[in-house]
Amino acid sequence: MKNRSKSRQFAVQAIYSWLLTGNNISDIEVHFISEHDMEDADVSYFQEILHFVAAHKMSLVDHMESFLSRSFASVDPVEQAILLIGTFELEQRKDIPYRVVINESVESAKNFGAEDGHKFINGMMDKIAAKIRDIEVKAPRSKKPRKK
Repeated sequence: MKNRSKSRQFAVQAIYSWLLTGNNISDIEVHFISEHDMEDADVSYFQEILHFVAAHKMSLVDHMESFLSRSFASVDPVEQAILLIGTFELEQRKDIPYRVVINESVESAKNFGAEDGHKFINGMMDKIAAKIRDIEVKAPRSKKPRKK
């Protein structure tokens, strides 16, 4: 099975590049795939993330702006990339539990972001999840019986 976590990590880097350069996302995609060992990654998922985020950036930003104390443009570009990917997953990939989306976003921030960036990402993703997936977030957690 291909690794979606790796796909997300690669997507953070590629979207970061896109945010900084403004280059065509397809050019970044081709360059990125040719320059990185993506054998274990789910390349089609990587491509889905890139193309959706590039095509729908402003609608994704709309989900998070009310939770920001500053403009999205003033957020660190690495954190922008992570928030865009997490918001995409919350909005478009209902097959991925919201807790997984938040955890993956926090892990990306720990890997690529500033020292305490993961705290900002965690808080933002909690709020965005509550907005986009309110029914899932409010649902009681099922308690698994403990093994004796």
